[in-house]
Amino acid sequence: MNLHHLRLALHELRNFPAIRKAIEETKDTQAPVTFSGWFIQKVLGVNREAYWPTHFTSKVGCVHNILAGIQTAPGSSPGCYIQGLGKIYIGDYTMIAANVGIISANHDVHDHRRHSPGEVRLGRYCWIGMNSSILPGTNLGDFTVVGAGAVVNKPFSEGYCVIAGNPAKVIRTLDPAECVAYRDEHEYYGYVRAADFPAFRSRHLAI
Repeated sequence: MNLHHLRLALHELRNFPAIRKAIEETKDTQAPVTFSGWFIQKVLGVNREAYWPTHFTSKVGCVHNILAGIQTAPGSSPGCYIQGLGKIYIGDYTMIAANVGIISANHDVHDHRRHSPGEVRLGRYCWIGMNSSILPGTNLGDFTVVGAGAVVNKPFSEGYCVIAGNPAKVIRTLDPAECVAYRDEHEYYGYVRAADFPAFRSRHLAI
């Protein structure tokens, strides 16, 4: 650990009283803050830039281009790859399973050294199944369920559906009247309280 990283680690340790409150208030949510996860991420520096909990086996890049909603933590499950070279918008209360790839920019087919940035939008209350791939140009409406192993490369902006396959297609529609838009008592954007997030976003994000 070099001097710069040591200073960052000490800064995070000084902020622990605020994190202790987040640990208590998010413990029963789908994206809980835990001491061990926080320590590995923020003190040891694995995915330190992410403002939400991540697993140490996941890789998150270009965090400034990723807007992760309330109680949404892309990469908190093991083995995920979240690439924000383009823009990624993820709605509130969306769940992302293990080994999911969310890619917002592809290599240029004529020059693999270059990327062609795109955009990914995932709605609220979506469920992204294990081993699925979300590619540039994806736009999922609210309450979209992505089946395990699916490859999604186009919009399903109407939402309220289950999609699966390669390439993904609708295999079931959902009745909006039966879909529950729940809210947690204490709302956090990862480690950041909802009330504090607009100021955080203005300072740290480009999205």
